[in-house]
Amino acid sequence: MIDRRTQKYDRQLRLWHAHGQSALENANVCLLNGSAVGTEILKNLILPAIGSFTVVDGKAVEVADLGNNFFLTQECLGQSRAKCVTQLLNELNEEVEGKFLEEDPNVLIEANPSYLQQYSLIIASQLPTSSLLRLADICWESNIPLVIVRTYGLFGYARIAVREHHIVETHPDQIVDLRLDCPFPALRDLVQGYDMSQLDSMAYGHIPYIILLLMCLEEWKSAHDGKLPLTSTERSQFKDLIRSKQREDVGENQNFEEALAAAYRAWTPTKISSHIQDILQDSAADNITEHTPTFWVIARAVRDFVTNEGQGYLPLAGTVPDMHADTESYVKLQTIYRTKAREDCAAVKERVKSILVSSGRLQDAVSEEEIERFCKNAAYLKVIRYRSMKEEYEQYTLTGKRIGNWLSDPDDNIVYYVLLRAADLFYERMQRCPGAGIENVEGDISPMRQCVNELLAQWDRPDAAVSDDLILEIVRAGASELHTIAALQGGIVSQEIIKLLTRQYVPLNNTVVFNGIKSAASVYAL
Repeated sequence: MIDRRTQKYDRQLRLWHAHGQSALENANVCLLNGSAVGTEILKNLILPAIGSFTVVDGKAVEVADLGNNFFLTQECLGQSRAKCVTQLLNELNEEVEGKFLEEDPNVLIEANPSYLQQYSLIIASQLPTSSLLRLADICWESNIPLVIVRTYGLFGYARIAVREHHIVETHPDQIVDLRLDCPFPALRDLVQGYDMSQLDSMAYGHIPYIILLLMCLEEWKSAHDGKLPLTSTERSQFKDLIRSKQREDVGENQNFEEALAAAYRAWTPTKISSHIQDILQDSAADNITEHTPTFWVIARAVRDFVTNEGQGYLPLAGTVPDMHADTESYVKLQTIYRTKAREDCAAVKERVKSILVSSGRLQDAVSEEEIERFCKNAAYLKVIRYRSMKEEYEQYTLTGKRIGNWLSDPDDNIVYYVLLRAADLFYERMQRCPGAGIENVEGDISPMRQCVNELLAQWDRPDAAVSDDLILEIVRAGASELHTIAALQGGIVSQEIIKLLTRQYVPLNNTVVFNGIKSAASVYAL
């Protein structure tokens, strides 16, 4: 019988499985400023059962908040914004613990940075640049993921900053590791056990296409000095060889059609991609200590496995795709792949234990399930080393070079990143946002233009075109948050946060800019 929790979270369990859900439920997230976009992000984390959250906000609820924040009501006016949004957010999921702290995030960052160390991830909403850079340094040193989010009128952006993020389960469309060009002994024995001349039409029409490809490839290699089909002519001839094996007494040849469709897998050499080679050879996997992340411990074990037991190959994934075959043949083939995968994984497990002991840790410090997931996904690993906020803001030449390339396209959304950065610079000087709190908003166009020009000059892109119409659009917005934009941005950002917390799927690297005028989003590595 399915338990209540599984029924409740069925859809998401299909996406990130029980261990991903467990990671989510053990996470503790902090939101700095209970803004419209901040609460929308939390809403999308509370519903799938984030473990706990805290809202840090020192402001009282104003009339403007009532117009854009779904988690505030008329009765909240004048009360603590942190308290009010937390109370309503807590109603979304009784399994989630929500807390609040009535304190200005800017003061907290300066006066009590150690408070932030308790969190799994921090969301910084609508923070000024000075506080943001200080916060980014704190999170960077502690390797706490920081997600920065801004909405400004019809525009918004989000930025992820974390020193290093590892993903084992990147969730490719399909995990394929058939070893057709280098069959392991048990697979070779299975193929040799087939006597096609003795099979009746029913059995012949249900030979798994993997077996057909292995048979034809072995025949091809015997006639071509052990070489795979390399040229287009040879590959065409290889397909003709497959077709020649079809029999007229077989009504349907679906298995042969599958073999022809997958023929490219037969001539594609099994090898470790350069991307995975770089991960396995990374210096982080060289000197394992008691503080080395689990990812690099297993990566070192897999590297040693490849050099020794694996004979140059990664641990076998052990998955077999669906195909036209009778149950007995398919199960036998599947069992052979799974058995080999278990053997490879067992060897990696022993190496992990040895590495852990030699680094002064308990040999069971890494769970067997984690090693198994790593081995299954070894060909699809991903490591992202983000650029820090300090580098983005202080390394003008590199940042400018990247931005300049995108600014050469007048329709590129990068211009809104430039404008939002200029609005931050305007705030640092005027202690108010452009267009906010004044009647004649056009009076802010000139100082805003000056901020834009200063940024472009810093980036050595003084000739880049940023039109007055776009500057006016930012000034007219007056730092207002529109609920529709906040809700959409909240959906985008919460999705990336779930990727970070579950360590599944590949999060963006590192900035996304949203243009509400065109309903378009663009990702940039800034």
